[in-house]
Amino acid sequence: MKILEGIRVLDCSIAMAGPFAAQRMGDMGADVIKVEPTSGEWQRHASAGGATGNKINVSFLSLNRNKRSLAVDLKAPEGKAILIDMVREADVFLQNYRPGVAERLGVDYETLSAINPRLIYISMSGYGEDGPYKDLPGQDLLLQGMSGAMMSTGSAGAPPSAAGQYLVDAIAAYSAFEGALAALFHRERTGEGQLVQVNMLDAIATIQMQELSVFSVGGKPQARSAEPHAHSYIRAPYGVFATSDGYITVAMASLAKLEQLFEDEFFAGLSDETDGWIRRDEIFARVKGHLLKKSSAEWLAEMRARDIWAGPVYGYEDLINDPQIKHNGTFIEYDHPTEGHLKVPGFPIRFSRTPCAVERGAPLVGEHSREVMKEAGMSDDAIDALIESGVVRQHA
Repeated sequence: MKILEGIRVLDCSIAMAGPFAAQRMGDMGADVIKVEPTSGEWQRHASAGGATGNKINVSFLSLNRNKRSLAVDLKAPEGKAILIDMVREADVFLQNYRPGVAERLGVDYETLSAINPRLIYISMSGYGEDGPYKDLPGQDLLLQGMSGAMMSTGSAGAPPSAAGQYLVDAIAAYSAFEGALAALFHRERTGEGQLVQVNMLDAIATIQMQELSVFSVGGKPQARSAEPHAHSYIRAPYGVFATSDGYITVAMASLAKLEQLFEDEFFAGLSDETDGWIRRDEIFARVKGHLLKKSSAEWLAEMRARDIWAGPVYGYEDLINDPQIKHNGTFIEYDHPTEGHLKVPGFPIRFSRTPCAVERGAPLVGEHSREVMKEAGMSDDAIDALIESGVVRQHA
């Protein structure tokens, strides 16, 4: 038995943040039903990196395993009736519609909680359910720029730099996942369902708990250095440095140890906690000059021998082949009926008694429409009529 087995999730979300949150619940055993339009969810038609796949593009594939697909037109009265019937027995309802859309569709919290008071209703948005920005597009890069995080890295005068991941989407997904689990735990204690609201702006702001507190409580300005320092609130040396054959990272090395490593009297007598701040550019530049003299492997060996915090800078091929990644089983492999043999990131949470597993890959559009509606008590004749009318799509 898996840890969320017996929990039914209705996933009415699109793009990354909502589907990723629902997938985490599916990985833990929840029965996740992806309720999508008969034309298929938006992400099916927007391939990240141009990776289109065979019948399912890789972007959709990566966010929708362990789900069943019910393809239904919710704007049709018959389609909405199907969803309402399913809500009666559901545990979690997840949506990331733009503000106002849930109300227009008649699937807002007030409506659905009246039908099922035990329902956990997860509502995700870009900036919040109301307020001056409620109608703006909640896209990852836009939120990264607004978050302030881009001004904590790099060098003064250089353009702000975005993260190399869909960072805000991922953080919002985990916030929704965490909120769903907490609300389910509350329901176990009290029997009460509730509304859980998550927005991307708050998610990316609150994850910067330390940085924003240093600014708002400590009164320290967010000032980038002339050298491309990796964080405005960390002392030197801290960043990515070129070597003779690549790059390494160095984090908050003891200046006394750097004196020994480089045999350079420049570092003699420097204080980590004083000079590491006020002479940040000088220290960065000095370290940068020394590290160009040897290879990455040589420097990492010498630094680790002296307990200096340093590490490699990987691309994805390096990451996948790293011995610790292999030891951890970070990537999993399974066969998908249309996309073939897949090797993809697995499960970040490990349970000793209730391990996660891939029970099914990402579904085709409407692949499970018939079985989901049959489980909801509908007759074969009624299902056939809905499919024939186009209100519901069943994959051939």
